[in-house]
Amino acid sequence: MWEAAWIGLPVLAIILIGFFTDVKLPGNIPVGLVALLVGTAIGWIGGFMSAPDVSKAVSDIAIGIPDLRLDLLFSGLAHLAPLLGTAIPLGVYNFTEAMSNVESAAAAGDNYNLRSVLLADGAGAVIGSAFGSPFPPAVYIGHPGWKDAGGRAGYSLASGVVVGLLCFLGLFGVLAALLPVPAIVPILLYIGLLIGAQAFQAVPRLHAVAVVAALLPNLAQWASGLIDNALNAAGTSAAKVGMDALGGAGVVYDGLQTLGEGAILVGLLLGTMVTFILEKKFRYAALAAVVAAALSFIGLIHAPEIAWAANPQVALGYLFFAVVCLAYSLLPAAKEPVTVDESDIVAGH
Repeated sequence: MWEAAWIGLPVLAIILIGFFTDVKLPGNIPVGLVALLVGTAIGWIGGFMSAPDVSKAVSDIAIGIPDLRLDLLFSGLAHLAPLLGTAIPLGVYNFTEAMSNVESAAAAGDNYNLRSVLLADGAGAVIGSAFGSPFPPAVYIGHPGWKDAGGRAGYSLASGVVVGLLCFLGLFGVLAALLPVPAIVPILLYIGLLIGAQAFQAVPRLHAVAVVAALLPNLAQWASGLIDNALNAAGTSAAKVGMDALGGAGVVYDGLQTLGEGAILVGLLLGTMVTFILEKKFRYAALAAVVAAALSFIGLIHAPEIAWAANPQVALGYLFFAVVCLAYSLLPAAKEPVTVDESDIVAGH
């Protein structure tokens, strides 16, 4: 957006006003459509888009019908072991994300059967992989936002049909040449803002600290990834530059990388540990820390790959964390229960 702010910011204004206020456009025209059209018009009029790119994209159109690729599937499974450090946390994340999104929908007044949702999600991933797709399906995120924007079951069905046709006909290249990215991403930003807001609004105020703690590993992974990409573009790496040089420049690379490895699981664990501490359930916090220590030791978190004693220092740190929590659980003040006031939740319950 900020690389072409003259396109992205007016689109963002339309999105924010249309989706976060009760101001409607004449004729109840869909806000997302207007935002996309306005941004696209500005992009073309301002010379951001290129007509030759459209011609090239049109020439690349090709029909692609999916077919069974079991040979690729089994070939890939044979080389799965080194990827488990990523695959297992991603699987856990997909599982918890689906549950979170079902809960998000329930907060918006729509209750769905969790078992059916998870079965459809998992079956879609298995069927897709058999046809050569590396992309698992996902339960729609940001349900309250889509609902507020007027989306219903027909919207989801139509989206699936349209995306499928675009894939089979090879039209995504044409869309990329026609629609400027800065006119599209504000819509995604709206969903991100909504999800971020609900993360705080749908929990008791006491747990807001835990929400922040759960976000930190993902931010660390993002930051270390940017550093790696920048160094790779310069033809070097963090190892070649050296940790002392990076540290001298104010880049705490080692810490970012360690915190961000397995960020999905780390976020879940840190959020859990902090939640239990806030509620003075110190023994439960200690148990969560022991689980984190075990996962660190075998490399599922805080390590680049699964291995025995993958990161014993972090594992030891989590064990010390557990010891501190157990020690606090013996204090008299720890016996006083913490009341979680559900009236603090401001997400429309």
